[in-house]
Amino acid sequence: MNYLYLVTAAAVIISAIADSKKTIKAFQVACRKLRKIIPQFLLMLILISIALFLLPESVITAYLGGKNILATTFLAAMLGSITMMPGFIAFPLCGILLNNGIAYTTLASFSTTLMMVGVLTFPVEKEYFGTRLTVYRNAVSFIIALLVALIIGLAFGEIAA
Repeated sequence: MNYLYLVTAAAVIISAIADSKKTIKAFQVACRKLRKIIPQFLLMLILISIALFLLPESVITAYLGGKNILATTFLAAMLGSITMMPGFIAFPLCGILLNNGIAYTTLASFSTTLMMVGVLTFPVEKEYFGTRLTVYRNAVSFIIALLVALIIGLAFGEIAA
């Protein structure tokens, strides 16, 4: 991560040397866009916090630990689509769920949709990308997440070929 900061700082310095007026203008545009998105982002964080409070680990484990791997995988994809959390929370949660007996296939579906599909982020996304592209991106991401789960299920022998 530190390399990313160094590369970014170097790029800003190079940009400022090349044309400081354009660099300042770019920062002004970025600040305006940030101020515009912060209220929606805070609302999204509040909704995520409420969702995580209402869906504790034990409830998630109860629903995702069933015997029907296809049903639990699809349910996990649905839960992952309507929930959103950063990777530093999602991956340890998946580790806990794995220790509680949740299948790799189901966890792959859950974690992939958590990262790729955004029902809660839809309002913010549609403002920047438009409704059609946002729906298309989420639909394709959902299908990809199910394909990833299928491949994981085949690799770990949870789904028979």
